[in-house]
Amino acid sequence: MTAFNDTFLKAARGEKADHTPVWFMRQAGRSQPEYREIKEKYSLEEITHQPELCAYVTKLPVDQYNVDAAVLFKDIVTPLPAIGVDVKIKSGVGPVIDNPIRTMADIERLGEINPEKDVDFVLETIRILTKEQLNVPLIGFSGAPFTLASYMIEGGPSKNYNKTKSMMVSQPEMWFLLMDKLADTIIPYVKAQIKAGAKVIQIFDSWVGALNVEDYRIFVKPVMERIFAELRTEGVPLIIFGVGASHLAKEWHDLPVDVVGLDWRLPISEARAMGLTKTLQGNFDPAYLLADWPTIEKRVKAILDMGLQQDGYIFNLGHGVFPEVQPDTLKRLTSFVHEYSAAHKARI
Repeated sequence: MTAFNDTFLKAARGEKADHTPVWFMRQAGRSQPEYREIKEKYSLEEITHQPELCAYVTKLPVDQYNVDAAVLFKDIVTPLPAIGVDVKIKSGVGPVIDNPIRTMADIERLGEINPEKDVDFVLETIRILTKEQLNVPLIGFSGAPFTLASYMIEGGPSKNYNKTKSMMVSQPEMWFLLMDKLADTIIPYVKAQIKAGAKVIQIFDSWVGALNVEDYRIFVKPVMERIFAELRTEGVPLIIFGVGASHLAKEWHDLPVDVVGLDWRLPISEARAMGLTKTLQGNFDPAYLLADWPTIEKRVKAILDMGLQQDGYIFNLGHGVFPEVQPDTLKRLTSFVHEYSAAHKARI
């Protein structure tokens, strides 16, 4: 195995690195022909429950694109069956839950997770990757309480989160109990990933942008503070990310995290002007991956010129890779970010 590439870890801690590190959300999976071939034989659930196969899918983009981190291939709802949530991943839809949360009794019935028993396949995948295969850090992850709750209350993906927000504001006792139950699931689940070998953790609060700042502060921020405070003791960099949540960037920056992930709506220069001094991650619009190379290069240069103003910067997309993206585009993009940022850093 080649020497360990710690560029990502340095940037996450705000330290100097030889180049800007790159990884892509959803870099493993749908856009890769090798993955599509596997999907002809196995469902997403079957892939994630076979550690050797899941490790292969996770490592594929590291080999193909030369990215500076791997991200564990699994779904955001992976820990929910362990606490009694009947969730299925439906193709073209996403997570669908047949027993949505409706009453206090539904929340009280939720059980506790035992990671070594309930998600042993996840931990074994991590061990295979970190002990035998990767020369870059592995990013473990979990969904955040609001995002997991939105699936559990709505019964699946939603455009408006009306049921979720209604419970939050009209039945706060139920809401806070659910937040605590989910925190009690997320914390041991993530700690087990770290123990197995994950070097970084990203918490996806994918849908929390549906809330205004005041509601976030009241109904979500306290549980996020608790989760990150407990994970902080593990000594690995912590990232928070969501979509359409630029108005929450300062709230996220207040949390005990190392890295704030931005989507494409908030320019890095504006985030810095708002007072965000921690490492920033982002924020190329994934739709641009279908553009011609000169268009891509021009936009990436503009983002890098902002990100390179200080050491704490990680290049990523503002959301995930989608199926139509060509692997060669991601490979070329990674090389360009590495070369452009290395040249910049060599000059200063």
